[in-house]
Amino acid sequence: MKNLRDLDPSASPLDYYGSELRRKREAAKLSQQKLGDCIFCTGSLIGQIETAKKVPTRDFSERIDVALGADGMFSRLVGLVLRSQLPSWFQPYAEMEAKAAYISSFQVQLVDGLLQTEEYARALLGVRTEDDLDAQVAARMERQRILEKSNPPAMWVVLSEAVLHQEIGGKAVMRHQLDHLLSLRNQKWVQLQILPFEIGAHSGTEGSFNVLRFEDDPDIVYTEDFVQGHMTANPEAVREGSLRYDHLQAAALSVEDSAALIARVMEERYEDHPDSDGRTVA
Repeated sequence: MKNLRDLDPSASPLDYYGSELRRKREAAKLSQQKLGDCIFCTGSLIGQIETAKKVPTRDFSERIDVALGADGMFSRLVGLVLRSQLPSWFQPYAEMEAKAAYISSFQVQLVDGLLQTEEYARALLGVRTEDDLDAQVAARMERQRILEKSNPPAMWVVLSEAVLHQEIGGKAVMRHQLDHLLSLRNQKWVQLQILPFEIGAHSGTEGSFNVLRFEDDPDIVYTEDFVQGHMTANPEAVREGSLRYDHLQAAALSVEDSAALIARVMEERYEDHPDSDGRTVA
């Protein structure tokens, strides 16, 4: 168990956040319980975050900023904290993703992480372990903030139709997830296409991949295996990835027809339908 006196602010973003929270709280002459009362949480939670045993959320950080008059300091720090909760092998990609001007994503089995709902992400991340699940989900949701920037990256996503049928978290979770995908039609900078089953063999059969493009830096191709991710700016690899992606876009349904397919799958597979005697069945 960590002792407050042993907490090393330089050990990690989480440790630094905790030490700064303790310093600011003590400077304001507030107990953990009193500060908790101010932001509608328990004093125990304040203590867990101060000792780096619990990962703060963005909402918590925003409330702490107001309560301690911290001028947005904790809201700025929490982004670093949450990014540090991503797998170490994934963090370099997340940093590049946040800088990209264009993101092209092809996914074979799962919704792209930038487009996942919180419930879908929780069901997916909870398959392997429930350790620090809240922190893992919060970190994934934090990644999605790049789509909310004043100048967000242009994002084009091609999903295999299999993604729509791979039930993650149950029917209600999938219904909400597919509804979220449909809502992206209102996003100027996000376009979504579905690659239908009837296409058969295609240029993405070897697996999911992303292509990141930048205003001033070399383009990057990113792939994953079951152990870790791989980034490369090798011109031949980038050219091959870009060409494959062009072929996938050409083979996929139009944005409009893709939305119609998503709506149909949502209705047929994930809506509750009453049976002949009026009872609701899944």
